[in-house]
Amino acid sequence: MSVQAGSVKQSTILNDAILQNRASKAGLLERAFSLAFRGLVYPQIWEDPVADMEALDIRPDHHIVTIASGGCNALSYLRANPAKITAVDLNAAHIALNRLKSVAAQRLDSHEDFFRFFGQADHKQNLAVYRDRLRPHLDEASRKYWEGRDHFGRRRINGFAKGFYRKGLLGNFIGLVHILGRLGGAKPSLMMAARTREEQIELFEQHIGPLFHKKLMRFLCSNPMALFGLGIPPAQYRALAGDRHMADVLCERTRKLACDFALADNYFAQQAFGRAYQSAAPGSVPPYLEEASFDWLGERSRKLEIRHQNFIEFLASQDAGSLDRYILLDAQDWMTDQQLNRLWSEIDRTAKPGARVLFRTAAEETLLPGRVADELLSGWYYDAQLSQALTRKDRSAIYGAMHLYRLK
Repeated sequence: MSVQAGSVKQSTILNDAILQNRASKAGLLERAFSLAFRGLVYPQIWEDPVADMEALDIRPDHHIVTIASGGCNALSYLRANPAKITAVDLNAAHIALNRLKSVAAQRLDSHEDFFRFFGQADHKQNLAVYRDRLRPHLDEASRKYWEGRDHFGRRRINGFAKGFYRKGLLGNFIGLVHILGRLGGAKPSLMMAARTREEQIELFEQHIGPLFHKKLMRFLCSNPMALFGLGIPPAQYRALAGDRHMADVLCERTRKLACDFALADNYFAQQAFGRAYQSAAPGSVPPYLEEASFDWLGERSRKLEIRHQNFIEFLASQDAGSLDRYILLDAQDWMTDQQLNRLWSEIDRTAKPGARVLFRTAAEETLLPGRVADELLSGWYYDAQLSQALTRKDRSAIYGAMHLYRLK
């Protein structure tokens, strides 16, 4: 497939997923988001795989299907050693990143090399590693992506020599928040000086909380386009804000990120406030990047299938009763009722006995009742108690809730 043909295909499948309105202000916002989403959005996935694995109870015979995003979670689920993981995504940049990680897991000889590339992600040595050890084993589309140029004319692979986690919509958004903090007389990076939870709370109240009361921040938060950097489309913006000002909602979620977990055990907070992982210790990185994981990562990553495809289309291609676990991230927040019913019809058809579905929502309540047909939902049990417990454990903090459904 040519680069141009691939771009056209991606544009089509992204528009199908995102565009809900036509000739209207909402439709224009959706088109703007679709354009923004065609490049790299998440250098790291912003859902907690440790909480996910507790919810999923992964077994050795399971076939898991998940939205790929930045790939951290799909690779981390391999710790449970399932039979197969299929990671699907509409975003070609995310597919290229997942394939690069999978090839590196299989081809690099040491955790030191692997962590320097994907943990630190800011060494010139990574470019030689890519050229000599990874490039020869990548598929053509992924090579073209990484060796192609970004909007500033820079080769994308060079990001791993200059700070990859500062790239993409999310990395740029975090950088902008740091700039706004300094303009407002605060430094979000000072959060990393905290050594106790009490110090975290104190520093948040001094340096982070007040930012959300500044006129400029409140003005920006009131514009849905300003939050495209968090990967929030217009439909999800409305669900996240509810009847409150978006600045107040984000302040509340950021407080959880900053204060509810020890910084040393929360790599999401480390990236948000320190712009980097602090070490390879458990808690400071996604599970797949921990040193102890490298012993099994290479072999088990061969069980990871990566597909540039719509999630519903993938399910439609699978046999009835063939899948065990479904991880939807927050994709349902983007969907119309028609799309939700198509999705759950395919989930219901392909689910094995004991299947589980895990997803997150911007709002606190599950969005399915009243939108998905009763005859579909009636076959599934919503585990409200475990969902609430997992939400409290989710270190990524930005979502309103995690939700777990089990096949009756």
